[in-house]
Order: sequence, then structure tokens, then C-alpha cells
Amino acid sequence: MRSVHRIRLTFTLLGALALSGCLDDDGGSGDDTSKGQLNFNGFNGLSYQTASQSGTTNAAGEFRYYPGETLDLYVGNLLLAEDVPAQEYVTLLEFFPDIRNELETPLIDDEGLRTHTLREDQLLDRVALNNLGRFLIALNWTGNVREGEGIDIRTRVVEQLNAALPGLSAPIDFNVSAPEFTALGSSPSPANQLLAEICFYPEGSPLCDPPPTQEEIDNAPPRPENEEDIDPDIVYSEDLAAIRSQIIDSIRTVAGIDDEEVQTYLSRELKAISTTVANRYFLDEDVASHPATDTALKQVAVRKIGGGLALAELEAISTRPQDVQINSADWQSGEVEYFVAGPSGGESELLLSFRPEDTYRWVRKQLRVIIR
Repeated sequence: MRSVHRIRLTFTLLGALALSGCLDDDGGSGDDTSKGQLNFNGFNGLSYQTASQSGTTNAAGEFRYYPGETLDLYVGNLLLAEDVPAQEYVTLLEFFPDIRNELETPLIDDEGLRTHTLREDQLLDRVALNNLGRFLIALNWTGNVREGEGIDIRTRVVEQLNAALPGLSAPIDFNVSAPEFTALGSSPSPANQLLAEICFYPEGSPLCDPPPTQEEIDNAPPRPENEEDIDPDIVYSEDLAAIRSQIIDSIRTVAGIDDEEVQTYLSRELKAISTTVANRYFLDEDVASHPATDTALKQVAVRKIGGGLALAELEAISTRPQDVQINSADWQSGEVEYFVAGPSGGESELLLSFRPEDTYRWVRKQLRVIIR
């Protein structure tokens, strides 16, 4: 990922964006494209381009693509990520090639089964990811992103961002250290320089005006001690000082968003996607009961709501192999064979972990087997 503020929207892309506008909910009559989604709770206002499609994500974070295409993603004229595989769900983790590659390698949990969630958690502390996250949260119209809400980058913010980009002292680089990315003071970071030029209030708000200078404050008359002597047509030095303080306090910085806030937001989004994917699958039975004398092979099968099961990998374990043992697991059919090995009164949980072929995410389901 090259995190520079390249103003590399070509005339072709600009024209396509103007024609396509925001994503239409139905994709238009006869549209055979697929619909993808940025994060789970929505991400409004990012521009995107694939080989065939372009537009702006809507409140649900939706974009259009054909299978096999990749995404270039922008906020205004600022390139955030390029060559991101377009798919049903795209998260901020997948903006970075190295993180994206690591997501494909699951970790082993305490039960000895593969899982993607441990890998996701492990990657959340990456510096570049946290820098990108705090930057995008800072651009959210309402500031902090509450649970169940998405990020909303409004047109007014994008317009101000585009106007400020050429004046930055250096490109915005998400790969620098957190202290460098969040620097304030006499040498603020490019990200903070950019935010200082954006007013997150309606056009015409006094908070969008330049703050009074210290010279203007010093040259203004002091407020009279006697209220009867106050002239309503005069702006006193105390008034200017208060106005200056309000305007400066309204300026956002990435320094005000720490790693914990970013990672909490990312974790919520990742968990919601994993839950949604898992809810599409079920086992053809939740509880099985067999006599101890019946040691023939039994089957339990993974099913998908609406059909069309397509798994890439499948594994299974028995939590009490002395009572119930796994014989085989077949990812092509989604079936696991097992048999009773223990006495009457025993039982075991069969844990099935599988990865659908269109995602790096693993799904966990369980079957309770009772021996009678």
C-alpha cells in the first residue's frame, strides 16, 4: 500500500464518478454486477474504482464489482488503498497487502482447531492499520463512531479535504510511527495539517471562521467591569479570546483517537461480519442419541441456508474421544463421519470447523452426541 496523497484520479475516473454518482440500491435495470460492502455497519463517502465500475460508497458501504476485480479506494483525491480484492465484505485490514496475506493463514485455538479470529486479533495492533483507522474515524461527521453505527464522510468534508491536500508539507503516510503520524505543536503531522483545514460544522457556522489572532485580541478594548458600560456593538478582547478558544477547540486531530478506540471499532466490525457469515450455515442435527451397542458409522453434515454449499476446508474433533470418535471429515460433501466408542451414559461434543470457499473466515458448529 502506498499511502501518499496522490491526486491520481484520471480524467476518465472523474468522468465515470460524475456519471455514476453514489451507488444505486438496485444497481440499475439489468445490472449483473455483484454488490460488496465496506465493513459491516456501513462506510459512506469513499470513492472506489474497479476495472469496470466506479462510484461512491453509500451509507451501507456498498460498491459494485465483477468477480475477480480489485478495488482502488479514495477519500476525495487521497488514495487510501489500491488493488484490494473486491468481495462481499472488505474491511480496513484488507487495505494492506501484508495484513491481507496474513489473514489467509489461520491460527490454532485451545481446542486444536483453526480459526481466523485469533489471527484478526493478532493483526489489530499494526501501526499502519491504526493510523489509517484513526484518520478515517477523525473524518466521521459526528466524531466518535458509536456501536452499531458506520463512518459517514460527507461531501462537505471531502470538498474541504481536496482543497487542503495541495498545501500539505508532505504526503500523508500511514506507515510512519504513531508519534510521527499524530504529531502536533509547531510541526504538526500532514494528517493533522489536513484536519485543521476541515470544519465539521454546517457551512456558515461561526466555528468555520478563522480564529481571531492574538494581535486582534490584544488590540480590542477590554470588557468594562460595570455591565451598564458594556456596548453591545463592540467586540471586546474577552469576547475574541472566547471565540478563538471555541474555534481552536473544534479543530480535530488524529492525536485525539488512540489505538484502543480504533481497535474497538475494528473488532466490532470484524465480529459482526463473522457472525453474519456463520449464521448462513447449520448442521443437519444439533443433538444425536445412539445406543452404546450401535457402533456403526454415523454422519453429520454441514448445510447452508438456501443451498449451494461450497467449502474449501473442513476439520472436526471430538471433545471426549473415549466416548465418540471421528472417523473422517470430507470438505467436498461437508460431511463428518463418527462412531460410538464408549459405554451407555457417556456423551461428547463434536466440533466442526470449516471455511467456505469464498472467504478466509472459519465457521464453528457443534453436535452433541449422547450414548444411551
